[in-house]
Amino acid sequence: MKSNNKLSRLVAKIHRAPLFLQSWLLSQLFGRAIKFAGTASIVIKQLNFQQAVLVQGNFRKVQNHIGSVHAAAMALLGESASGFLLGMHVPDDRLPLLKSMQLDYVKRATGKLTAVATLSDEQIQQIREQEKGEITIKVQINDQLGVEPVIAEYVWAWIPKNRPKSN
Repeated sequence: MKSNNKLSRLVAKIHRAPLFLQSWLLSQLFGRAIKFAGTASIVIKQLNFQQAVLVQGNFRKVQNHIGSVHAAAMALLGESASGFLLGMHVPDDRLPLLKSMQLDYVKRATGKLTAVATLSDEQIQQIREQEKGEITIKVQINDQLGVEPVIAEYVWAWIPKNRPKSN
């Protein structure tokens, strides 16, 4: 699949770096662009056109009162995975916007969390070709034991950056 926006071109350049540096470079890129994700120390393990894999460590700064990753940090992890993946496809003249997120916390998380967001070929085509639209991205979030503590769906929209001026 061909890079079609600034973000995907930057990611393509990072993928030409030595393998051991790629995750760190991707994490630095997004941590600086999305300050809140950087503050939470989210690590990008993989980012390509079909899938984003991000990890949130169980660090003190993102823990809740019982010592596991806070619900808000889980939401941020899923938002980041789905948003970064969407961002790989949204043309530069369009603005991605999170419309809603549905999170059902079903189990207690243990240790670090891994979020996996994926897009189908149909979703990718829709994002790239429609001037404005919306899609739902389900994000699989698992803890270090393989348990899915939260069921997460994010609804993203995109609109033209420059709206036509009305008279």
